[in-house]
Amino acid sequence: MRVLVVEDEPVLADAIAEWLREETHAVDIALDGAAALERAAVNDYDVIVLDRDLPVVHGDEVCRRLVDSGAAARVLMLTAAAEVADRVRGLGIGADDYLTKPFAFAELSARIQALGRRCRPAVPPVLRRAGISLDPARREVFRDGRYVPLSRKEFAVLSELLRAEGAVVSAEMLLEKAWDEHADPFTGAVRLAILKLRRKLGGPPVVETITGAGYRIP
Repeated sequence: MRVLVVEDEPVLADAIAEWLREETHAVDIALDGAAALERAAVNDYDVIVLDRDLPVVHGDEVCRRLVDSGAAARVLMLTAAAEVADRVRGLGIGADDYLTKPFAFAELSARIQALGRRCRPAVPPVLRRAGISLDPARREVFRDGRYVPLSRKEFAVLSELLRAEGAVVSAEMLLEKAWDEHADPFTGAVRLAILKLRRKLGGPPVVETITGAGYRIP
């Protein structure tokens, strides 16, 4: 998934981002509310992890603007305020979930996964197609019963292809979902990931290139 972490403490923001990247998510960081709104306006995020007490534009106002804009991203609000009234207020302005600080990274990750499932069409817990099975929770891939070790990017690309259920996925969409905002669209990163993925999955080939359109697993 593509995740935006909005947190004004750089050390915590980096720690959250690193944890989520290990979970194969593409993660961008914004250190204030204005930067968060700028990124959300140009990038298609699945989940936004939003600190409430932000500089420049307060987290509550960021959440309101996201909701008013019709953004599809789910909002997970973070705050040091643990009172029930604070949680109710956060949910009332449009947040989809609420987590108080301090928190366990494992719980944060589980909540993001749950929100991500809600922002996309329902899919089975284990994705299966063409002899491939991909378990997002365990981060495991098998091809005809054989374990296939994949890098984080290869896993993310394969996940998007399987979620498409045979439809063509463009290189732009793969770049959007598997890489962060620092990715250069002209580096050929997607093509290289597809080449490595094909090699690791082995024969017969299952990832098709549709000239001028993208890739698919029929």
